[in-house]
Amino acid sequence: MNLPYLNGYPTALVSQVQTLLQSGELGSRLSQKYTQSHPHQTDKSLYLYVMDFKQRYLKNAAPLAKVQYDNQQHPVRGTLGTNTYIARVQGSKLKNKNEIRVASLFRDAPEEFLRMIVVHELAHLKEKDHNKAFYQLCTHMEPSYHQLEFDMRVWLSWREHAAQIKQGPDVEG
Repeated sequence: MNLPYLNGYPTALVSQVQTLLQSGELGSRLSQKYTQSHPHQTDKSLYLYVMDFKQRYLKNAAPLAKVQYDNQQHPVRGTLGTNTYIARVQGSKLKNKNEIRVASLFRDAPEEFLRMIVVHELAHLKEKDHNKAFYQLCTHMEPSYHQLEFDMRVWLSWREHAAQIKQGPDVEG
């Protein structure tokens, strides 16, 4: 069983996830651990949620022009969210805009996973690369960041597995 979201994790850990997937227990375990959904279903609500985090942890970071859910973000291709920096010339001035886009599938995610994605994208306002300083900033804003990232990847694996079962086996022609 291929679990692309868990590439790079220790084999023993991936094997545990595979076992829980095959036994049908993974979904219920995740539901027990992450019981709370979130109310942030609209782009406006998401914007206010992100701005609350920004105000608490990154007051002096560059302003955000836009925050929205995005149907174009695809987890298998590696995008759960993006932080875009756009520079445009307007008249004789250079205008800079930062935008955060979050994959639409996080509308249905547990609140903790949305928070982890928001923290990740906000950290990019200060640190562009995934380096030590970046992850230190993430854990400053969300102390459980690394556990939430792993659990979110497990959740994505479970969702994909459930979707494949729903579709049925591939038919070769």
